[in-house]
Amino acid sequence: MTFSIAARDPETDAVGVAVQSKFVSVGAVVPFVSADAGAIATQSFANVAYGPDGLDLLREGYTATDVIERLTDADDEAAQRQVGVVGLDGEPVAFTGAECFETAGDRQGEHYTVQGNILENEATIDAMAEAFEVTQGGLPDRLIEALHAGNDAGGDSRGEQAAALYVAKPEGGYDGRNDRWVDVRVDDHEHPIDELERVFKLYDVTLLAREEPDDPAELSGDAALAVSETLAELGVLDAEPTDSFGEAERAALEDFRGMNNFENHSLTVIEDALARGWEAAADGADATESADADDDGESRMVDAIWHGLQRYDRL
Repeated sequence: MTFSIAARDPETDAVGVAVQSKFVSVGAVVPFVSADAGAIATQSFANVAYGPDGLDLLREGYTATDVIERLTDADDEAAQRQVGVVGLDGEPVAFTGAECFETAGDRQGEHYTVQGNILENEATIDAMAEAFEVTQGGLPDRLIEALHAGNDAGGDSRGEQAAALYVAKPEGGYDGRNDRWVDVRVDDHEHPIDELERVFKLYDVTLLAREEPDDPAELSGDAALAVSETLAELGVLDAEPTDSFGEAERAALEDFRGMNNFENHSLTVIEDALARGWEAAADGADATESADADDDGESRMVDAIWHGLQRYDRL
């Protein structure tokens, strides 16, 4: 009752898995990734030993095909299993056991494998593969878009419940001290993929560093006024908000940066992102009603920063 995608990005040496299922806390069961080995998605009466054992085999130099053969040959219940494997090189491979509940299947392309079981239709897998191939951006963005596409095409025939995104990259973790680059989960939600994307955006702004802008923009006009008003509402700006963003406003924005743990981005990056992303965030806020009107300004600021950061590659 799960659909997933395992993939790698040769340009950044990132490997990852994204998954959605009518299964609580699916992120605790399906995805296994390691920057020095690859990515494995194990599902359909999942044998979670496939994850660590498969990664060990990849480290030892076995191909994805060899890994799946060794895992399934040693498993008396392999006919009920489904697993996708992506190594650091070579072709991705998947296995769908003959006893997996219909609709079940898998599909491979350059640097990725998609697999699912108890699906509404085969179009779910095809849509995920196509979305991953055509979506622009980094590996996390492409993996999330593949989940959206699969769900929109049919998805899990039992419905939605949980989703997860796990991506590893050499020294990609917090402060560069491990490879856990992206690790976000939604354990129980009515619309888990939408919620996963929302949480990932916050994670992205908070934890994932970006290139410094060559031509940083400064806040001015309506955007400067709106940001200043929000900073005043938050109690970090002790001045009358105006459409001019000066020394006092930047000091308040620095406090906002610290309060929200945005240390991975300099004050220059934050202001640049707000200036360039404010209109896109405002358009999005106008299109949907905020769940909490009192939090609208701060939420829009975070959303604007995320939009503004999309101009720059993640480090």
